[in-house]
Amino acid sequence: MMMLNPQTIGAAMPHGFAGSYARQPDMLVVTAPLAGDKAVPFGAAMKREGAAVLPFGADDTAAQFAGVAARTFKAGGSLQTQGAGEYLPGEAVALFQRGSVQVRCQMGDPVPGGAVYIRTKESESYPDAQVGGFEAEADEGNSVTLTAAQWGGGKDADGVAELVLLTRQNV
Repeated sequence: MMMLNPQTIGAAMPHGFAGSYARQPDMLVVTAPLAGDKAVPFGAAMKREGAAVLPFGADDTAAQFAGVAARTFKAGGSLQTQGAGEYLPGEAVALFQRGSVQVRCQMGDPVPGGAVYIRTKESESYPDAQVGGFEAEADEGNSVTLTAAQWGGGKDADGVAELVLLTRQNV
């Protein structure tokens, strides 16, 4: 006889994984190749470079933001990379351009309708905050404000929160 392994859901549900859609059907996802030589994790802020995309980086501007690297099912090229939650250089990136997507909020406490920032410079005040990461509070001179985005709610214990992209940017 097979035993069931019941599980209990606690008082708060986690939001899921960075790069996963949060709501449907108001979402727009397009595909573009990943330029550069570095892997990009699901849920990363992205910018355009011609027909390709790159991770949002140091000194980039809000006008360069193109979307969020969406979590997708990928066919493994090798056994070593099948479970990686990332895109490799040259791979086609599913890019969230409008809708609700889960991302990691690395600084601050997001609230529904709250402002969204992306870190553009490292800061001694916030040593764990990575360039290109989403944040719920401004770090003057070290982050930019996404004007067509807002938070959809607070973050879970893993730092994942709903990011709402209101309109397409830099398409």
